[in-house]
Amino acid sequence: LPKHRPNGIKHLFCESFKTLFQTHWVRHPRFFWSHFRPTISLLHKMGLFLQARPRHLNVLCDVSGKVPLTACGFDLRSLQPDQRLENLLRQVSAEDFEKQNEEARRTNRHAELFALYPSVDEEDAVEIRPVPECPKEHLGNRILVKVLTLKFEIEIEPLFASIALYDVKERKKISENFHCDLNSDQFKGFLRAHTPSVAPSSQAKSAVFSVTYPSSDIYLVVKIEKVLQQGEIGDCAEPYMVIKEGDGGKSKEKIEKLKLQAESFCQRLGKYRMPFAWAPISLTSFFNVSTLEREVTDVESMVGKISTAVGRGGSPVALSLEENGVGSNYKTTTMTVNSFFKQEGDRLSDEDLFKFLADYKRSSSLQRRVKSIPGLLRLEISPAPEIINCSLTPEMLPVKPFPENRTRPHKEILEFPIREVYVPHTVYRNLLYVYPQRLNFANKLASARNITIKIQFMCGEDASNAMPVIFGKSNGPEFLQEVYTAITYHNKSPDFYEEVKIKLPAKLTVNHHLLFTFYHISCQQKQGASVESLLGYSWLPILLNERLQTGSYCLPVALEKLPPNYSMHSAEKVPLQNPPIKWAEGHKGVFNIEVQAVSSVHTQDNHLEKFFTLCHSLESQVTFPIRVLDQKISETSLEHELKLSLICLNSSRLEPLVLFLHLVLDKLFQLSVQPMVIAGQTANFSQFAFESVVAIANSLHNSKDLAKDQHGRNCLLASYVHYVFRLPEPPRDPPKSGSGAATLPDPRYHTYGRTSAAAVSSKLLQARVMSSSNPDLAGTHCAADEEVKNIMSSKNADRNCNRMSYYCSGNNDVPGSTATPRPASKKHFHEELALQMVVSTGMVRETVFKYAWFFFELLVKSMAQYVHNMDKRDNFRRTRFSDRFKDDITTIVNVVTSETAALLVKPQKENEQAEKINISLAFFLYDLLSLMDRGFVFNLIKHYCNQLSAKLTNLPTLISMRLEFLRILCSHEHYLNLNLFFMNSDTAPASPCPSISSQNSSSCSSFQDQKIASMFDLTPEYRQQHFLTGLLFTELVAALDAEGEGKVQRKAVSAIHSLLSSHDLDPRCVKPEVKVKIAALYLPLVGIILDALPQLYDFTAADARSGKNRANGSDEDQEGTSAINQNVALAIAGNNFTSKTSGTMLSSLYNMLNADTTRNLMICFLWIMKNADQSLIKKWIADLPSMQLNRILDLLFICVSCFEYKGKQSSDKVSTQVLQKSRDVKARLEEALLRGEGARGEMMRRCRAPGNDRFPGLNENLRWRKEQTHWRQANEKQDKTKAELDQEALISGNLATEANLIILDMQENIIQASSALDCKDSLLGGVLRVLVNSLSCDQSTTYLTHCFATLRALIAKFGDLLFEEEVEQCADLCQRVLHHCSSSMDVTRSQACATLYLLMRFSFGATSNFARVKMQVTMSLASLVGKAPDFNEEYLRRSLRTILAYAEEDTAMQATPFPTQVEELLCNLNSILYDTVKMREFQEDPEMLMDLMYRIAKSYQTSPDLRLTWLQNMAEKHTKKKCYTEAAMCLVHAAALVAEYLSMLEDHSYLPVGSVSFQNISSNVLEESAVSDDTLSPDEDGVCSGRYFTESGLVGLLEHAAELFSTGGLYETVNEVYKLVIPILEAHRDFRKLTSTHDKLQKAFDSIISKGHKRMFGTYFRVGFYGSKFGDLDEQEFIYKEPAITKLPEISHRLEGFYGQCFGEEFVEVIKDSAPVDKTKLDPNKAYIQITFVEPYFDEYEMKDRVTYFEKNFNLRRFMYTTPFTLEGRPRGELHEQYRRNTVLTTMHAFPYIKTRISVIQKEEFVLTPIEVAIEDMKKKTLQLAVAIHQEPPDAKMLQMVLQGSVGATVNQGPLEVAQVFLAEIPADPKLYRHHNKLRLCFKEFIMRCGEAVEKNKRLITADQREYQQELKKNYHKLKENLRPMIERKIPELYKPIFRVENSFHRSSFRKCETQLSQGS
Repeated sequence: LPKHRPNGIKHLFCESFKTLFQTHWVRHPRFFWSHFRPTISLLHKMGLFLQARPRHLNVLCDVSGKVPLTACGFDLRSLQPDQRLENLLRQVSAEDFEKQNEEARRTNRHAELFALYPSVDEEDAVEIRPVPECPKEHLGNRILVKVLTLKFEIEIEPLFASIALYDVKERKKISENFHCDLNSDQFKGFLRAHTPSVAPSSQAKSAVFSVTYPSSDIYLVVKIEKVLQQGEIGDCAEPYMVIKEGDGGKSKEKIEKLKLQAESFCQRLGKYRMPFAWAPISLTSFFNVSTLEREVTDVESMVGKISTAVGRGGSPVALSLEENGVGSNYKTTTMTVNSFFKQEGDRLSDEDLFKFLADYKRSSSLQRRVKSIPGLLRLEISPAPEIINCSLTPEMLPVKPFPENRTRPHKEILEFPIREVYVPHTVYRNLLYVYPQRLNFANKLASARNITIKIQFMCGEDASNAMPVIFGKSNGPEFLQEVYTAITYHNKSPDFYEEVKIKLPAKLTVNHHLLFTFYHISCQQKQGASVESLLGYSWLPILLNERLQTGSYCLPVALEKLPPNYSMHSAEKVPLQNPPIKWAEGHKGVFNIEVQAVSSVHTQDNHLEKFFTLCHSLESQVTFPIRVLDQKISETSLEHELKLSLICLNSSRLEPLVLFLHLVLDKLFQLSVQPMVIAGQTANFSQFAFESVVAIANSLHNSKDLAKDQHGRNCLLASYVHYVFRLPEPPRDPPKSGSGAATLPDPRYHTYGRTSAAAVSSKLLQARVMSSSNPDLAGTHCAADEEVKNIMSSKNADRNCNRMSYYCSGNNDVPGSTATPRPASKKHFHEELALQMVVSTGMVRETVFKYAWFFFELLVKSMAQYVHNMDKRDNFRRTRFSDRFKDDITTIVNVVTSETAALLVKPQKENEQAEKINISLAFFLYDLLSLMDRGFVFNLIKHYCNQLSAKLTNLPTLISMRLEFLRILCSHEHYLNLNLFFMNSDTAPASPCPSISSQNSSSCSSFQDQKIASMFDLTPEYRQQHFLTGLLFTELVAALDAEGEGKVQRKAVSAIHSLLSSHDLDPRCVKPEVKVKIAALYLPLVGIILDALPQLYDFTAADARSGKNRANGSDEDQEGTSAINQNVALAIAGNNFTSKTSGTMLSSLYNMLNADTTRNLMICFLWIMKNADQSLIKKWIADLPSMQLNRILDLLFICVSCFEYKGKQSSDKVSTQVLQKSRDVKARLEEALLRGEGARGEMMRRCRAPGNDRFPGLNENLRWRKEQTHWRQANEKQDKTKAELDQEALISGNLATEANLIILDMQENIIQASSALDCKDSLLGGVLRVLVNSLSCDQSTTYLTHCFATLRALIAKFGDLLFEEEVEQCADLCQRVLHHCSSSMDVTRSQACATLYLLMRFSFGATSNFARVKMQVTMSLASLVGKAPDFNEEYLRRSLRTILAYAEEDTAMQATPFPTQVEELLCNLNSILYDTVKMREFQEDPEMLMDLMYRIAKSYQTSPDLRLTWLQNMAEKHTKKKCYTEAAMCLVHAAALVAEYLSMLEDHSYLPVGSVSFQNISSNVLEESAVSDDTLSPDEDGVCSGRYFTESGLVGLLEHAAELFSTGGLYETVNEVYKLVIPILEAHRDFRKLTSTHDKLQKAFDSIISKGHKRMFGTYFRVGFYGSKFGDLDEQEFIYKEPAITKLPEISHRLEGFYGQCFGEEFVEVIKDSAPVDKTKLDPNKAYIQITFVEPYFDEYEMKDRVTYFEKNFNLRRFMYTTPFTLEGRPRGELHEQYRRNTVLTTMHAFPYIKTRISVIQKEEFVLTPIEVAIEDMKKKTLQLAVAIHQEPPDAKMLQMVLQGSVGATVNQGPLEVAQVFLAEIPADPKLYRHHNKLRLCFKEFIMRCGEAVEKNKRLITADQREYQQELKKNYHKLKENLRPMIERKIPELYKPIFRVENSFHRSSFRKCETQLSQGS
């Protein structure tokens, strides 16, 4: 440089560079930076480029060149950056970085993955045997009734109440009587002489009633008696009705007098009663009727279906009062009665009472007929609590808790249910109820008037033999020797309503009888006369033929003293006596009586009676012959009779059979093993007894009245085996007496408690806690086999508290009691039972296998008791049972298996049966694993599997059966021990307890021996060593291969899932080293899952399909392409065009799993990966080929989507497939699971236990709370509290985090392993894909922190590879990271910023510029802005500022242009953000929003990738609004853009040349042509690097567009689109795609043919905006395209409503007409909208090409509307003054376009004179007629309508009037001659068409329209006549050449002429 002018050159250089800069920077920043970078760095060094760097102003210009829409007037530097990561820029080795990340990930993790995972669905849960209900006394719905007050207007004497329940509908008394009185001490004193003692039990004032079948017909009837006195009931009641206590004066005296009178009666007649009053109380309101009516059907169907025995407070209908609506809507009710009905002396019977109640129910009043007595009765009625303190049973026995300080007791009142209740007896009850009904002494002496009966229970004939067994009434002794009935005054044929309750002696003899003594009672006191006068006697022997007598009797009455030994005979059949007995009415029956027994001693059934009697005769010393009913049996016939009895046993009635079921079965089992010596001969009853048991089991199962559990097992039998069964033992001493039940020692009954169902189940739980019989994990060896003890103890709950005492008589379960070896003659029950099962034949055999569960459970129980009793627990299992028994068991298992297989071949109904048998067999073998040699049991299992395979051809059924079977076996609590430690099959020990050291050594050595890879495969060695697991895995593989069987697959997966979750939550497996071993056992599952990869449900595609608009949804998601396993998909499809259809391709070839099954499989995979030995996993990965590694990555990809956190709303949609189950079922299943055996039950219990604090730190109590969520479905969401929803959301959030962290660990393993591999590039892509997917899902900040750390490590380690090879992944990554930069969480934002900065920095380092990353980040932002609804620009700006801060602080990079470039990029991003703010403003205005998006897209014209992105954003928005055509157009434009750039890259003849090729689709597409001066070169700097700038991308876009056109009904366009696609497909030889393409084309053409004119295209409106409020829109006119058949009011309402919301309704006004708007007349403060309907407008020459309906509605640019006006200014006028303005509008682009409104760019107006208007109208009318005439098929109605409008006489302004106005005279103005002539010719054609129409109509009309036709014809002729002169008059001037016609005028068109005329006018 010259020394004197150094700066001049500088200046010159700078100026020229500046010019260059300004021209290129704004147009093409990327090009500029890439070409001038060296220059700029030079300027840097010279210090010349230090001015503020220019901003890329991303200006969005409006089309018409209006002001810019946005400007980047926002400086980033004014913002405060977020906190930066400290060590981000420090140099650390990759290994150290990875180590730090790993340590960070390992901290604060959940120990148990399954604690966070929802439990298995009810349908998929492994079958468990529900623990049956413990047998106990049946109690219905219990109600507690307390008598609070009983008083009348006057209190003069003691009164006594008895209360009972009556069912009016059934006409039955349904409870015994409860006696109580509320007499004051004064009145009690009146009766002292007659009350020897008062038992505390008689003082009860409250009773517990039980109702099994609640209904609205139940009444509580209170009967009131008083002491007998002289006079009728009415006389005695009168004082109560007339005198009132409060009257004072005379009344007081009367009352005192009455009191004295009463006292004297009490002293004299105190032990006799008379009826007085009664009151009914309806319990309808208490037994909530609305609930009952709903459930009445259930009640009917559930008669007696009580699960064995229902807990206290239970009933067959519902398990508690609450559930049945009994008392559910209120707790305690006080009922008040204010008047009583007086008793009628002649209507006292129960029959009369039911009549009264029926009347009362109808009218609620008996007042008219029955006198009422005022009084007050108050009762408190409430549901009885579970436990009642101080209550007495119906036998007066106290029930625990019975406190010492005796308060008034509550009495339990025995129920007499209206129908049978099938519950076996479990309490000793032996009661007799005697009901005297009527006595007829009408013909007796006059002395018999006030009659009472004394009733006694005698054990002999002496008067002293009366037994004190009659229950007393209130305030008296507990038991009485005699009782008197109430007396009806002066009635010789009285009715009685007494109930006498008697406690029967346990042993009855022939001497026991009921004695009735009849007396007349003298009410008047006569000197010296006795009160009682004897009238006669009667009696009833209690036993008849040794059997209890019950029923109705009509007994004769003896009038004198009875002869000796009378009681040996019945009163009716007494032999003749000497002297003869004197009978009333000559020995006729005069006394009606009914006797009922409620007894657990007397069967009241002939067959049972005979059976028990014969059994008794075998067991006891009896003298023969014995009497059974009415036959005598000698010792010789005993065996025959007993066998007969066994055969007939099943014929007994069901109710008694059920009641005595336990005893019957005990006796049968006793008979089957005990050899009997009868008459010196040994008799064998085994087979008969066994067959009888089978028959009973069959009838119990077949009865519809008995309950079954979910496995179809009869509940009574299940409960018998579980609780009652004991090994039958021979009696040790000869028994002293007969019936076992009767000889029980008495004291045990004095107090026995009743436990609630909960208490029983807790006892069971204690009994069933997991045994440590296999102490392998604990390392100690137990002396006894605890499992056996367990099976024993579980069945031996403390019976004293369960009222089952009479089962405890045998002491045979004490170990050692029978330790001496049995003599050979004694049979073992289990052996005998197995033998009988094997040898049974025919129906018996069929039944045995049908109900195999019962016999299996009997076998197991008897085996366990046998092992326990014989002290064989320490023996080797192999020697516990005899070989013969083992053979029998093998036979049984084989037979059952073949039986199952045989049933499965039969129809569906049999299949269910087979499933039940299969489950029973599985449980049997499950139990045998605890008792027998395990090798033996394993052999049985093997046989089972093989046999089933051999016999079944239907694969799904086979798999399903075997799976069910294996699932049950695998749920064994020692499952792990059965599998885990037997590493070598030959060393598997016989004892279940190998030492722990040997296991460890064997497992270690085998780890080294085995090749690691084979550990992940299901090898034959594995199956040998891990028998059950191997079988289960084999089934899983088979299930996954089975075709179309989702159910089977679900079952297989849930089996594995249940197993793993039980291990995970098992307290024995808490230690990590144990879990490592368990995970090692399950390693082959990993291989299986990898093989099943193509079948897994694709969650990614599902999210896209369901239209889930992810905030950060990638293009891939939005396209709905399946991200699943693409390499496999491509391999299958054989080409690279399957990205859109891989999901469907796969589903057709594979059997796809559903979402739930896939999720369960995934969680198992993650569990193994989490718990397996990590070093082992690393070694495995290092050995895998890259193909396999890619599959693992594909699997992880699916895992990420699978465990995405779905947020609070859907956290409870855990299970989608499960049907809604009723709540009680849920509760029962829950209960069953809770009480389930083994590890599962324990797991459930632990999950329910409070305070599970196994998680460290913040994660406490995070597990699914089973009681809340176990069976809940999504549709029960409303039941949940906010707290529950929060809890669930928290848990599912933790699950998502943990799952993703496990996936991240796996990826780290793969990255580390792949460092050494050659194929790291392809793996890197896979890893990146998974990471990007996880970033696109909703994640916790914890996970994101770790994920970003991994990403940074990846960038640092493989940066160069990343930027060179993984272009697409890099783009996705940028988008995800950028999305997280806009997060509201500071932590996430700072992590994302750091990662993004590092990405830029490394990309700069890798290629020393980062154009590609810049491009990708810019594109990502554009995409993000367009799609993400929740995206926050404020946070994103702050992130941009943070990245800027990193760039400024990065000292290492300051010397490079990097910081400058970063700032330039950030500025550019900021300006794009600015655009979006503007977009946000118009979010609600769809048209404005589209315009804005359109302009943004337009502004990216030079950046194809971004324009493409925005076009896709627009397409998406259109699709959401259902504007499919516009969406398709957006994609067509996108495709044209791609085609432009492809044609630059590749010169293939089959590719479109560019946008020109798309002209047939739309003329608008030419916009996309890449104009030369600003076009990027596609291979430049990462431009056009997106996935769409490929041939497959182009095809994808076009195919999608075709689909949308098809949806929008533009089928013709579909053809045009495919014309571009087909050549490409042909070039690729993709015949599969070509097939589907032609298929779609065929459908499109079919649609054109079938739909024709029925298709609806858009409706168009011109919308003008006027007013400054509209801003840019002011005075703008647009054409709006609206959906077909949109009416003007609709669009008007929409726009008015929308702008009304924007500006306020009062400021918006719609201009109603279409006249031109004069802006000066408008209010400047208002916004005006003018809306006009417009129609497409075509020139005549255009109409030649636009033939079809489609063509007339496509590619439209011109529209027309007409405005009528008159010269005076009115819109309408007379014909001669009516003008019309036709306005033609031209739009900027043709419809359909990429938006739904297009601005108007040109406006033409034509004014028509009145005659021209007339010409147009007549042409229109003529055309209508022509159309109506030629319509096919003809439409008469349409024709007549048009005709009527044409020739009708009344048509106003009709054709005639038009002719008269314009044709009457020749116009004066020569200019109008041609118009006049044209109109005349129009009329000529019109009248001709009318004639044709009339003729046509004539052919179409029916007979009834002839008259109408005549009328039409007449009108037509009239019109024709009127018009003729005008039509025929020609204008001569037109036909004479007066002046020379100019050529141009002759040739000019009509329109030009019109225009000239209008201008002239």
